[in-house]
Amino acid sequence: MERQTTEIRQEQIKKAVLDIIFTDGLDQLSTRNLARRVGITEGAIFRHFKSKRDIMLGIMQDVKTGLIGELRQIALGADGSEKRLSDFLCRHVKYLIENKGITILLFSEAAHMNDKELKENLHEILSEQKSLISKIIRDGMTEGLWNKKLAVDDIATIYMGIPITLNIELILNEDRFDMHGFCKRMFFLMQRMMSK
Repeated sequence: MERQTTEIRQEQIKKAVLDIIFTDGLDQLSTRNLARRVGITEGAIFRHFKSKRDIMLGIMQDVKTGLIGELRQIALGADGSEKRLSDFLCRHVKYLIENKGITILLFSEAAHMNDKELKENLHEILSEQKSLISKIIRDGMTEGLWNKKLAVDDIATIYMGIPITLNIELILNEDRFDMHGFCKRMFFLMQRMMSK
């Protein structure tokens, strides 16, 4: 067994957690299955993370620095609102596909572990996403692209359902799933919903 740095092992462990959840289900996430998936001993997991909770916090931090950082750049960018909406949506979808299982994990763990810090982190992630999509929508309304009479908060809330729809599509149609087609359909629906 090749010796890896803690950073590499932590990434492998976090990726394996998401893979197990997506392919086998949350109930199959055990230290035994995790160790087997990574190719290390069960004890080695805890040399890299103190607890399951620390793995969850690590994954949430990855979402904040990876996904949220990229979505912020898109939302605050100089492109027009339509392009930013399309880029934002497609980047969000791509991240969730690259990290299958993340939506299931974050919602189930934050809700069922009854852990204040996990819930606060999840709230921060979701609030930031909603704030960023709201900015794009408001900008599009200001540009005259979309109906100014619509409640931005309601549209942003509907947008937040796209990851759930994506999970359903991936579970039911993983072998036939077309990311670009999904992005186009969701973008079209958002556009249609906001049209004048």
